[in-house]
Parts: sequence; structure tokens; C-alpha cells
Amino acid sequence: MIRKIIALSAFTAALALGAQNIHTVVKGDNAYNISKKYGISTAELYRMNPKVQDGKISIGEVLVVGKSTGSKPAAQSAQLGKIIIQPKQTIYGLTKQYKISEADLRALNPNLDSNMKIGSEVTLPLAAISSYGGNQVIAAQNSSVETPAVAEKTVNSDANDTYMVQPKDNYYKLTRKFSLTQKELFAMNPGLEEKGLRPGETIIVQGNTSSPAPAKSATEKIETDTPAPNTYTTTSTADDYVTYTVQSGDTVFGILNKFGIGLDELLTLNPNLSSGLKAGMVLKIKKLDAGYVKKSGDALNVVIMLPFGFDTNDSKFRTLSLDFLSGAKLAIERSAASGQKLDVKIIDAGNEASFKNSLTQINSDNTDLIIGPFFKSNVLQVLDYVKTQKIPVVAPFANSDDLLKFENLILIETNQSVFADRIVKEVKDVYSDQKIYIVADDDKSNANYLKTNLEKTLKNANIVIVNSGAEIEPDKNMMTGQSAPVIAILASDRDADGDAFANRMMALSKEISGIKAFSMYYSPIFERKVDELSQVNLVYLMDRKVDSEGRFEKEILEAYKSKYCKTPPKYSIIGFDIVNDMLSRENKKGEIFKQMNKVQTQLATKFEFEKIRNGAYVNKGYRVVRLLSN
Repeated sequence: MIRKIIALSAFTAALALGAQNIHTVVKGDNAYNISKKYGISTAELYRMNPKVQDGKISIGEVLVVGKSTGSKPAAQSAQLGKIIIQPKQTIYGLTKQYKISEADLRALNPNLDSNMKIGSEVTLPLAAISSYGGNQVIAAQNSSVETPAVAEKTVNSDANDTYMVQPKDNYYKLTRKFSLTQKELFAMNPGLEEKGLRPGETIIVQGNTSSPAPAKSATEKIETDTPAPNTYTTTSTADDYVTYTVQSGDTVFGILNKFGIGLDELLTLNPNLSSGLKAGMVLKIKKLDAGYVKKSGDALNVVIMLPFGFDTNDSKFRTLSLDFLSGAKLAIERSAASGQKLDVKIIDAGNEASFKNSLTQINSDNTDLIIGPFFKSNVLQVLDYVKTQKIPVVAPFANSDDLLKFENLILIETNQSVFADRIVKEVKDVYSDQKIYIVADDDKSNANYLKTNLEKTLKNANIVIVNSGAEIEPDKNMMTGQSAPVIAILASDRDADGDAFANRMMALSKEISGIKAFSMYYSPIFERKVDELSQVNLVYLMDRKVDSEGRFEKEILEAYKSKYCKTPPKYSIIGFDIVNDMLSRENKKGEIFKQMNKVQTQLATKFEFEKIRNGAYVNKGYRVVRLLSN
């Protein structure tokens, strides 16, 4: 079935006022298909019908869907003119100066990106040029230029549909709305992951909006694309620059702090900042540095260092290493099958004491990527060994402050402070003067970090650190003497602490409603007691979680089972995820650092790297799991 996608020009705003068009809701109608039928956005539909702002539309309801006129659309007969692009002008600047949406600007200028050069001509409504052009140089105008009121695009597909991106849309909202996975959304819209969602842009979606996507279970919601605090979900690469799309609430100081750059550097790359910082602006942040470029040959030379301990007869980490290797081999085979030329060398890293002998097996003059070793002391030795060549080194598990200074180091394990920062944000969102309990582990470092940051965030909060979930008690209402709900946070990764915490939460939920529970870590009991823990709206974080319903995930799980006749264990999943992610970021020149800004989710792990100023790349990706009460 061939569908024609009609994007109405914003020039309809200039139409003469007339009688209102109305639509009577019938079975199967929803905001999206009604908007599409009448060539308006859902935002416009909501604006004309405030009573349906919450999305609830009833059969028989009469909706306003626009104005009726007897004349043809203004855009069809509107006079057009052209301007000459001046230094420092940008697409964003044109939309603001001439009061035109980017979608309409692009409809008038199909090759807009290539035309945004000094001296190039850009087509605009003549009235807009006259009203807002100021001293802008105007090209010779041709009043006979005709531009149709609609831009038509043909999609030759039975299953595809289209959707115009709204200002508050995000990937998670769209995947739920159209019953898609994020990978499917990106596959149908090449380049969408890199450039991000742009309000007014039409994208391809699949399915319908009549019902939400099925949940993983009756009460479990996994937020697979929830960004970590201070991570760059709005970054991309363009013309060898890291770019950033300004978000609502951003400040210049915050951006400087995020990216570790100076004000002079930011202003030099973005002269348009002189007119102020505005949401939607795309800023150049810094020139990308290749960091490492392979020296010769077409094949990417990869070294994987694992502590098998065969030569030292130390089998302590052998099973873990073999599992990691099985997942890595699957990733390597897939990359090779896709056409990537690889030369992979597996090195027995022995143990920490004998590791130095393993270094001699690395040809530092012809190695493009090193994955491993596992232990921090060995990672430091590798970094010292390749310091002249600055070969990219991936540390699968080591993560500590003394590693952050190495610019050629990629740290996979997410730092615990990232998890704690997210818990602080989650608590802030539901806090209303409840007493807060934090269940600590033995060293109490996580609990103390949480307490300090919660006290900074919440006004006069009553926060108590306890050693066990059993110590959590309901608060007392000073006025009535009745029990009051509390907020409880688990800051320990021990399963025993998780059991005690969960059991106490379930018991309290039977005594009093309104208790809120959070955990920095996953505990097996959370999956065994989903229904019970949903009564306290438990929110917990995970660094790894397999979405068993995802198309990509199913494919990988089936491929692993076919190859090894079993379901992949934990370290096989980690091995696949790390190797598959790193190889997907490499290009033929070995310029892996140019691709580090991409946010990617593999089989179970989310990779969202932040570069420390003059230092390492640190993964800040994780999953948020919410247990929702029915």
C-alpha cells in the first residue's frame, strides 16, 4: 500500500478567518489519526480542543479541526523571495529571525544543509523577508515562483506509517506509543540516533496508536533509554565536531562544566551565542581528535587479554574468562560477516603477579585496540606499555579515580556515584516531607554519599542511615499520631540485604499506603516478588538487563544457543556486549574515539560514554526498572 504523507505548510496561519471545521469522533479514532486526517499536528488539535489535552477522546465527541475557507491555501499562492546567506547565519537563526518552523524552511529548501554557506540563496516567504529581514541581503526575486502548499513523500510499504515529532517527544515515549523497540525506530529512520528528535520533523513509525505497547509483565516497566544524569544524549558528530543540542533549562555555565571547555572556546565555535542561549540551538563543542589512527593494513588488529591462568596453573578466573571469550567470539564472527576486516589475538593474561610476561605478546607498533585486562593493576601496566602509541585500551571491570587521567582508556563499569545521583533525582520527584531511610552496606560510602546529596537537594529532610531493612519503621504524624509513609532506599548490593529490604517493604505496604522504595542495585527478590513490591512502587537501577522481547536481543540469544547449545551466562553476555560495541565504533582508520559519543544498547548493556576533561571515557549508561501498581 502506498501512503502519501502530507505535511501542511505553516503558511496556513495566514488564511482568512472562516467557519470552523469539525469532526465527530467515531470508533477507532485517536488524536494522531484525526490530526493526520485534517493535516494538523496533535499539538494543534489539543490547542483547539483543550478538553482532550489528556488524550481521552470519546465516541460521538465533536472536535474542532481547523477553519474553513473558500480560497486555496495561502502557501499555494504566497509570494516567495530569496535571501543571501551572511557570515554566522545558521538554520536555527533563520527560523527565529523569520518566524518560520524548521520543517517549513526545509520544505521550501530541500537542499538546505548544503545551501547554508556564505553567499548561497535560501527561499523564504516574501512577507517574512519584508517584515523581519532588516539589512539582510535579498536575492533577485521571482514573483512567479510557485511552491505547492503540501510536500508529498511516498513510502512504498504496507506496514510503515509516519508521525510528526512533537516538542516533548522522546525515544521512550515514541517506542511505547507505536509498539516499537528503539532499535526498530532507528532502523526505519537512518541517522535519527545521531541527530536526535527534532520537533516538526516527520519520521517513519510502525504499528498504530490505538493501544500502548505490551508491558514486560503486568507491573514491570523497564526504561531502556533513560539517560544518566549529566550524560550527553543530545550530542552528535558533524563535520568532525562534537555538537550539542541545547535543552530547556540549560545554562552556559552548565554546558561548560559538562564538556570541560572554556568560554572563549565555546564562543569561538558558536558566534551566534552572542544573541543568547536558546533551547534547540545546536552548538559546536570541540574539534574531534582521532586520538589513535592505525598505521598500516586494512585489517583492524585487536588484542583481547583474559586471565585464563594456564601458564601459571591459576584457574581462579578461568571459567569467567572462557565465558567472556564465548560471547566475544560471537561478536567477532558477526562483525566479520558484515565485512569488517579483523585480526584478533587472544592473550592469556595469567594472574596479577605474572602479568608482565603477557605484555611482550602485544605488538605495540601494530595493535589498534586492546580489550582487557580485568584487574586495575594490570590495566595500569598496559597503559604504561602503550603510552607512546596511545592505543585505545578497554577496561571491562576496573574503574577507580586513578584511572580517569588516561585519555586512551575506555571504562565500561558505571561508577556507583552515577547510580546514587539518579536515586537522588528519583527521590526528589516524589518527596513531600517524608522521613527517609537509607539501608547501608558495611563501608557506608554509598549511604553517606546519598545522605549528603539528598540533604543538599531537599529542604530540611529527615534522613536516617540504618544497617538493615528490618530497622525501617513508619513515621508518626505529629498532629494525629497516626502512622505516616516513609521513603526507603537500599544502598547495598548484597542479596541478603536485598531480601531483608524487600521483605520489610512488603510488610509495611500491608500496614500503610504511600510508602516509596528505591534501590541503587538489582536484587533477585525484586523479580520474584514483582506484584508485592509494586505496592511500594519500587524503582531500582541495573547496569545490565536483557530485553527478551527485543528483536536484536532475540537474534543474539538464538545465535548463542545455536553456537554453544545453552543460554549465555552473565560473563558471556558481558563479553558479547563489550566486543560488539567496541567493534561497531571502529572505522577503517581505527578512529574509535570519533564514535564514542553514540549511545548504544547491546544485548544487555547500555553504553553511554562521557569523556572526562583531559582524561578517560567513562560509561554512564544504565537501566531504570519501575514496578507499577495496578
